Amino acid sequence: MSTGKKAKPTYFNAILGVALVLFLLGVLGWLLINGRALSRAFKEDLEVSVDFHDNTTDANVTKMQQILDRQGFVRHSHIITKDEAVKMENEVEGTNVMDFLGYNPLFTSIALKMHEEYVNKDSLDKIKKFLLQSNVVRDVTWSNVVVDQMNNNFRKIGIILGGISVMLLIVVIFLIDNTVRLAMFSNRFLIKTMQMVGATRSFITRPFDIRALLNGLISGLLAVVALWMVISFATKQLPVLSLLNDPLLLGCLMCGMILLGIVISLVSTHRSVIKYLKLHVDDLY
Repeated sequence: MSTGKKAKPTYFNAILGVALVLFLLGVLGWLLINGRALSRAFKEDLEVSVDFHDNTTDANVTKMQQILDRQGFVRHSHIITKDEAVKMENEVEGTNVMDFLGYNPLFTSIALKMHEEYVNKDSLDKIKKFLLQSNVVRDVTWSNVVVDQMNNNFRKIGIILGGISVMLLIVVIFLIDNTVRLAMFSNRFLIKTMQMVGATRSFITRPFDIRALLNGLISGLLAVVALWMVISFATKQLPVLSLLNDPLLLGCLMCGMILLGIVISLVSTHRSVIKYLKLHVDDLY
C-alpha cells in the first residue's frame, strides 16, 4: 500500500516534467512555423513588373494578363496604366515628373505577385526569359537585391532554428526518458515482488504500459493547452501573428507533441520495467 502512495506523487511530478519539456519543444516549433509563414509572406509580397511597349493596345495588355493568370507561378496580377504609374512615381519622388520632362516616361505594366516557391533568382530568370518571348513585352523587372538578401537571410535563420530544434529534441527525449525512469524507480520493489510470486512478464508490464500511455497523453494535453494559451496571448498582443498562423501546421505540431509524449513515456516505462525484472533483488537497494 505504501508503495502505491509513494508512486502517485512521483507520477504527478513526472507528468508535469514531461509536459514542461514538451511545452518548450512546442514553443520552438511554433516559432519555426511562424518563421516559415513570415518567409512566405515576404516572398509573396515581392512585386514583379512586366512592362509593355508604348504602342501596345489595352486589349493586348488585358489579353496578356489573362494568359499570366493561368500560369502556375502567378498568385495575383493587376494592370498599372501609364497614368497610374506616373501618379505613383510623383507620390514617391514628391515632384511632377511630366512637368519636369514634358512627357510621361513610364510604361503600362502588369504587377505580378508570385507564389513563394518561384521567388528565387533561378526561377525569376526563367520566368523573365519566358515573358520576353512576347513581342509586346518590353522588360521584366524586380528588386534583385531584395530577393537575394531575403533568401540568404531566411536560409540562415532556417538553418539556425533547425539546428536548435534538433538539439532541443534530443534534450527533450533525454529529459523525458530520465523523468519517467525516475518515476519508475519508486516501483522497483513492486515490480520485483510481482515477479517473485510468479507473475508473467506481460502481466507485470501491461499495467505500467497502460499507465505510461495515460501519463504521456495527459502530459501532451497539458503542453498543448499551455502552448495554446501562449499563442492566444501573443496573438492578442500582436494581431499580425494571426495572419501568420497556419491552422494545419499548428494542428500537426500539437498532435506531434501529444504523440511524442505518449511514445517516449511508453518506451521509457517499458524499458525501466524490463530492467528491474532482470535485476537481482540485492541490486534494487
